[in-house]
Amino acid sequence: MLRAGIVGLPNVGKSTLFNAVTRTRKAEAANYPFCTIDPNIGVVTVPDDRLEPLSKISKTSVTIPAAIEFVDIAGLVRGASQGEGLGNKFLSHIREVDAIVQVVRCFEDPDIHHVAGAIDPIRDIEVINTELILADLDSVRKRRERIAKDVKRGDKACIAEDVVLAKLEPHLDSGKIALTCELTPEEKAIDKSLWLLTDKPTIFAANVREGDLAAADSNPFVQKVRHYAETHIGCETVVISAQIESDLVDLAPDEAKQFLAELGVKESGIGQLIRATYHLLGLRTYFTAGEKEVRAWTIHAGDTAPQAAGVIHTDFERGFIKAETVAYEDLMRCGSVAAAREKGLYRMEGKEYVVKDGDVLLFKFNV
Repeated sequence: MLRAGIVGLPNVGKSTLFNAVTRTRKAEAANYPFCTIDPNIGVVTVPDDRLEPLSKISKTSVTIPAAIEFVDIAGLVRGASQGEGLGNKFLSHIREVDAIVQVVRCFEDPDIHHVAGAIDPIRDIEVINTELILADLDSVRKRRERIAKDVKRGDKACIAEDVVLAKLEPHLDSGKIALTCELTPEEKAIDKSLWLLTDKPTIFAANVREGDLAAADSNPFVQKVRHYAETHIGCETVVISAQIESDLVDLAPDEAKQFLAELGVKESGIGQLIRATYHLLGLRTYFTAGEKEVRAWTIHAGDTAPQAAGVIHTDFERGFIKAETVAYEDLMRCGSVAAAREKGLYRMEGKEYVVKDGDVLLFKFNV
């Protein structure tokens, strides 16, 4: 299962957000740096409004959503790349995740200590990114030193790798993350094998106060984070209120809806964040639907029908014959599989078919 790491400076709401995302009280959330030392890990279900309509068509009350893992990682401080604070431990934990959710504090509160003494979300982002960049720059330089002799000997693989490293080194040295370095498709494949920290897909979670959530679009801190995310990384920013989300953990679904309505908010930011992170990881969902259950299955974008079948069981992939397929939207418009079949929207697809997000599939296989 792929993992997303929740990172940020101390006291920005990381552990509170982790507890809300995982609907637990697993992570300690306190008003002092490094209340998180060892990472907390939780499996998180992905909210999907398509499950309930599918269950009605399939006449079942059992629905099983997709899931991903979130990891609450210790807060980072300036100098982490040199071992300051919990630097080395922090960086090693980031290496183990597949994507980064960077929590940025976007609210003033004199009762909650900020390690820098004042609120400045762009400074906070750049502190974290700088430490990750410095760690990557050190890795790139050491790697170039290690393969230098092989490059001189004419080793083709090392020469190709050194070309990529030679592009990355000045890019990182200029303060830019590896993810934004221009590389050819072949070079990107080599780049991935380096496991650089700043090569991981990133999303920002702008953490606002409870009373600011409904009008978050006009929050100047949020506006700055969004602009930075778009112009420097080309990534998404999701607005959340970690404290609200933490309060919702103990409420029943109906009570939670009423609570949000009183705040002037239609949907919890957590659902949006989880879905955005799911897609950030390059994951997509297809469904199986029957009288026993409706289930969301997780695949990677670009997976073929046999690969999707293999998620259920390796025998399904090995003995794949065909997939009976209908798009979720088409099935909803028709109201039943039979009606979708009559209109020619229920299809037979073979081994080359690339599964689309929302496909409802039934596999035929022979082992």
